[in-house]
Amino acid sequence: MMKLLNNGYLISAKNLSLVICLGLFLNIYIPSVNSQEFPDQPFTLVVGFGVGGSVDRMTRVVSTYLAEELGQPVQVINRNGAGTLLAANFVLGRPHDGYTIFGSAFSPYLSNTILEGNADYSIDDFSYMNFQWFDEDLIALSKASKYKNLQELLKAIRTNPKTVRASVVRGSAGHLMAKLLLEVNDIPQENLNLVAYNSGGQARAAVAGGVVDFTVISAEGCESIREYIEPLAIVSDLPNQEWDAPTLNDALQELGLSAPILPGSIRGFATTTEFKTTYPERFNFISAALERTLQNPELQELLQRSNIGGRWIGPLQSTEIMDTNFEIFKNYSYLLELQR
Repeated sequence: MMKLLNNGYLISAKNLSLVICLGLFLNIYIPSVNSQEFPDQPFTLVVGFGVGGSVDRMTRVVSTYLAEELGQPVQVINRNGAGTLLAANFVLGRPHDGYTIFGSAFSPYLSNTILEGNADYSIDDFSYMNFQWFDEDLIALSKASKYKNLQELLKAIRTNPKTVRASVVRGSAGHLMAKLLLEVNDIPQENLNLVAYNSGGQARAAVAGGVVDFTVISAEGCESIREYIEPLAIVSDLPNQEWDAPTLNDALQELGLSAPILPGSIRGFATTTEFKTTYPERFNFISAALERTLQNPELQELLQRSNIGGRWIGPLQSTEIMDTNFEIFKNYSYLLELQR
């Protein structure tokens, strides 16, 4: 039996069956291949800080659950140094195919590497998927220090140059805040023996071990050293429920002073803008996977137990926050220039 096709050709019933089977096979097979095109290899999450810091802890906790949503393993590697400059350049130097994701405290570190003039990139070279952990800085005294309060510290820095030691994370909001404290008190910047570390873990270990007298650092990462420090002030306009300390300007009120409140670390994940522009569907795929990851109740419980933020605000709001905070730190970038 022969059948006339639309194009005028005749085909036997046997061959028609083969054509139909082939068509069904292609309809099933081709989408299956396309669905496996991305992702088809492991992802790398690049952390811009050393092991043990806040960003490192956040990234490692999230990575296991994110791997489940992506359907591929996620490897976490650390590229710390130069205030995230090394990590940012590493990410930008990788293929822009979506398999490299940047985990960092983008504000203020990414901003500061640009404002200090060391970076060849701009904030627009990165596309921000989500900022999940917002923090305030804590000014905390080592319990091993001979000083008792903020007033004593400032007096000693003024009258006995280089005798007071402080730890900060290089290029952080705490780094800037330590310098602003001196500026509003008319204390020469060189009077403070300021030690700038490349990770929060190192800076906290220094104050917990009595290597330095005080620190200005992310508050939410300090729970592990709570017994070794005395909180002096929270860098915020509002009290912090986790720490029994006045706001910074309440603490400075006795001296008749006030200081600008700098936003603390804002941590999250990003890719390169070249990747987002070239593969927008892949960017959306990873963003959606990250959103589902942060909706996982098990992960949220783990984040809460670990005192790690877990908000989902998405690419648009994250980008707006990055732009705003860049302008804020741009206004005070001259203080970091004094550290060179």
